Amino acid sequence: MHWIVLIASAILEAVWATALGQSQGFTNPLATSVFAAGLTLSMLGLGYAAKRIPMSTAYAVWTGTGAALTVGWAMIEGNETPTALRILFLSGIVACVIGLKLVPAKAVESTRDTNGSTTRSV
Repeated sequence: MHWIVLIASAILEAVWATALGQSQGFTNPLATSVFAAGLTLSMLGLGYAAKRIPMSTAYAVWTGTGAALTVGWAMIEGNETPTALRILFLSGIVACVIGLKLVPAKAVESTRDTNGSTTRSV
């Protein structure tokens, strides 16, 4: 469930980033409203997902997926030129995001010593 929410919030990241570009400096009310709603829901989804997915992984998946979708959408709309190299690099981002999901994360235990300091072990 947390991974589904994370991917949904990454899609919303692409929505708010696109709406931000179309808001014309927050002077377009519809695009500004879509930006605000998308940003809020995207952040809430990222926060929820990070309860079960390590934040470093969740954030990398969120930003990578959102960035790839934003650029992909810009290519579809004709705002970016889809060259072979751009598509190759976008594919690399997507492959790395998939890799983060497929590679199991090691559990990290936090313990407190007698001084109250936190130590971490893998």
